[in-house]
Amino acid sequence: MNRDLFFFAIAAFLLGFVLFRRFAGKVAPEQAKKLVDGGAKLVDVRTSAEHAAGHIPGSVHIPLGELADRTGELGDKGAPVVVYCASGMRSATATGILKRAGFTEVHDLGGMGRWRG
Repeated sequence: MNRDLFFFAIAAFLLGFVLFRRFAGKVAPEQAKKLVDGGAKLVDVRTSAEHAAGHIPGSVHIPLGELADRTGELGDKGAPVVVYCASGMRSATATGILKRAGFTEVHDLGGMGRWRG
């Protein structure tokens, strides 16, 4: 295999892997909107400064670092919850925290920019 083709194949694989990891397990924006319209809690896990700079109307703000201690604020653990952050990294972590806390219907929107509403 020639060297340029080898490096191209590696770069394509890495790009595909990064894109897969970024969006794997994320709820589609349209589905997230339907869930929230149907009563799901929408949780912003970004920092206070990020939240103050702009957020999705109606969202509950609980910074990621406080989430494990504040899950009681989200109510029924069987009710749907949609989490978001800035890029999708913190929302993925928040999803795991909520599932470990016993929440059974947790949906990861990912980055706030994916919201359509």
